[in-house]
Amino acid sequence: MTTPTPDWAARFSDRMARVRANEIRELLKLLDQPDILSFAGGIPDPELFPAAAIQAAYDEILADPVQARQALQYSVSEGYLPLRRWIAERMALSDVACDEHNILMTAGSQQALDLLGKLFLSPGDTVVVARPTYLGALQAFNAYEPDYLDLPCGALRGEIDGAGLMDGRAPRPLGYFVPDFANPTGESLTLAEREALLDLAENLDMTLIEDGAYRELRFGGDQAASLLALDIARTGSIETARTLFCGTLSKTISPALRMGWVCGPRAVIEKLVLLKQGSDLHVSTINQMVAHRTVSEGYEQHLSRLRNTYGSKARATLDALARHMPPGVTWSKPEGGMFVWLWLPEGMDGKVLLERAIAEERVAFVPGEPFFAEVPSANAIRLSYSLPTNAQIEDGVARLAGLIRRTGS
Repeated sequence: MTTPTPDWAARFSDRMARVRANEIRELLKLLDQPDILSFAGGIPDPELFPAAAIQAAYDEILADPVQARQALQYSVSEGYLPLRRWIAERMALSDVACDEHNILMTAGSQQALDLLGKLFLSPGDTVVVARPTYLGALQAFNAYEPDYLDLPCGALRGEIDGAGLMDGRAPRPLGYFVPDFANPTGESLTLAEREALLDLAENLDMTLIEDGAYRELRFGGDQAASLLALDIARTGSIETARTLFCGTLSKTISPALRMGWVCGPRAVIEKLVLLKQGSDLHVSTINQMVAHRTVSEGYEQHLSRLRNTYGSKARATLDALARHMPPGVTWSKPEGGMFVWLWLPEGMDGKVLLERAIAEERVAFVPGEPFFAEVPSANAIRLSYSLPTNAQIEDGVARLAGLIRRTGS
């Protein structure tokens, strides 16, 4: 007698209807095809990993019996104390006065987004986001069944009155923004826009999540204060701020260490600790110790190398776009991070263009549509310049521009 296969789909929770495959994760599989010139994955250049320093840190820790016992053991959910203190000191350099009690270590900033969604979102609550926004944040929040509100263009420039934004919606929304070199656009909020966002948050009684994943990768322009720093300047203390800062070492040291953090009021951190205990207990102890050793020496010199490299690649990308792209295509001009956002001519579909780009030109990128939370736009694509060389960037942009020209003719 054959045992029937369970109908697993019928057994899944209702929330699984909101959980979908990450198109970027799927596109990363293209990196295994050596003839694909990829602008798809927004991942660090592995040539920039401080591999020798990381190797030395592991060796030194495991060679010391006392440290080895600590490194290989369970640890506190808040995170490795010396690393939390280092993060607090670094935050203080950017006018965020805090201490280790305001820091929770997470398995990358992606886990931070998941924990914050779990803490603040009930079904039907509203998440206010930029248009477009980071796809990974939408994935993290979707499981908690929120509604989304794309912040209208001009809302932070005084062109739109935000008073009626929440009409008919649940009170006390959650806001998610990447003010520095956003994924996917590479754009940053001006100081005036940051202040306007804080005004809006106050008017709507909105909790703000500031994703600072790319903040350390500025290679041009002037550094603007973080949302959290501006919030503290208004309220007088991190304990009275409504902004929660998510940081990561994935873009500066190594994604594989899975080292992120949340910086915020103690009342929030204490609740996040409880959620983390129910999730994975704590971030890898040895990886936290290795991360602390790695950032404790030569971190600024390492950041300088990252900024120089990504700045060179960004300039190569912008120069190539200016030389090759046909009329009707516009793009962002980032001063940091890893991304350039392209608006295609009206009627051109980024997904269809990707299929042709792979088949005809062996060039990959990410279509823009998945980055829109509320009302999608198909005529946009994201290019990441972090992996290809400058020569590959020139070649890839020329190929892509040729395809766009043929498609639009």
